[in-house]
Amino acid sequence: MSRILVVDDEPAIGWSLRERLADDGHAVEVAASAEAALETCTRFAPDAMLLDVRLPGRDGLTALADLRSLAPAARIVVMTAFGDLETAVRAMKAGAFDYLVKPFDLERVTQVVSRALAEAPRGMHADTSPPLPEPGVRLIGTSPPMQEVFKQIALVAPTDLPVLITGATGTGKDLAARAIHAHGARHERPFLATSLAALAPSVIESELFGHIRGAFTGATSDRPGLFELADGGTLFLDEIGEAPPDLQVKLLRVLETREITPVGAARPRAIDVRVIAATNRDLTAALEAGAFRGDLFHRLNVFPISMPPLATRLEDLPALVATFVQRISPQRPAVTEAFLAAVRARSWPGHVRELKHAVEYACVVARGGALQPEHLPPSAQGDVVLDDLSGLGHDAALTRAVQGWVADHWPAPGVDAGTLHAGLVGLVETALIEETLARVGGNRTAAARLLGVDRATLRVKLER
Repeated sequence: MSRILVVDDEPAIGWSLRERLADDGHAVEVAASAEAALETCTRFAPDAMLLDVRLPGRDGLTALADLRSLAPAARIVVMTAFGDLETAVRAMKAGAFDYLVKPFDLERVTQVVSRALAEAPRGMHADTSPPLPEPGVRLIGTSPPMQEVFKQIALVAPTDLPVLITGATGTGKDLAARAIHAHGARHERPFLATSLAALAPSVIESELFGHIRGAFTGATSDRPGLFELADGGTLFLDEIGEAPPDLQVKLLRVLETREITPVGAARPRAIDVRVIAATNRDLTAALEAGAFRGDLFHRLNVFPISMPPLATRLEDLPALVATFVQRISPQRPAVTEAFLAAVRARSWPGHVRELKHAVEYACVVARGGALQPEHLPPSAQGDVVLDDLSGLGHDAALTRAVQGWVADHWPAPGVDAGTLHAGLVGLVETALIEETLARVGGNRTAAARLLGVDRATLRVKLER
């Protein structure tokens, strides 16, 4: 039987965690503050600890070092509903075993606790090194999908592992790469970025690996490439999926040997560069089509991070809009609720980048006044603002979609198919459940609450 300390000031969470962990055979103590947790550790040596960040009085991260000194063998799992990238980095630097984002499934908690208890004590101590500098441009968001991104960045930043960042254009892949560099050991060394899609095939090798004098017409002097310029730091290769086949071979060799050979040179040169790559393409499909090398993919995909689309993190919209307004306009115009409602009503296929440009446009049109829906630029997709449909009493676009589906599935004359209702309801219910799960980062408890069904019903629907 293992001993577990739960530190959370919400009675319902403390009770549910104690009941679930006790059912698994553990001895569980609950403390409602950091001070109470420190006192508990003097008489109850925990093997694992679930520590909330926001506590009355002293916060959990501030107390983490003292808790570790009193319970050095305990694996500490940090819990938070309000974390950002800095919170995740601080937790990992302080020696946290893992990082859980509220709301969470109890099954997820038991899995993390079991994994923590299965590992031998790490003997980790709080990191007393000075805090790392803030990135110049920060990732913004408190939604569950972004919390997961923050956790992944915090885990991989202190290492030198290659990282492959995937996601649609405009989701912030470049910001994630800069955050990894800024919170890693190389943060005082260069961070260089390039898009492989923007480099002409005739110069791409020279840009990356450099060239020597006389290597080709016009090469009047030696010129270092990006790998050499980034020595000791980080090189961010955006649009890695656009790399031509011959370049893929050379990139693989660089990653494996940590050497580059400038164009025209006879001998390789040693380099020490961390490589972060990104793509908006489905590299798995590219692998199957033979357009991307499998060995290079696996060499880059050591630690994958997926940037969520804006549609799955709509709760971040107010913070994103406020941040863009602050950066763009010195007058900092007020953001009205009507403006935010209009922002929520759009689909934003360009994701955060498109939203940023739309807010820039609105700030110019508003000329220092409060931002209103009419200040948004016209949507390239012709989206209809939901407020404009209020007089109809329903979503006209959805109605048209249903009408089209019925027309496509209308039974032939004389055929009584009897499947229209079941077919359409099943299709809509599947889409509704998948979209709800995506928006809450896969959290089934939160999805069930939003859908208005219990978790058992949701589980049955998912299995079906």
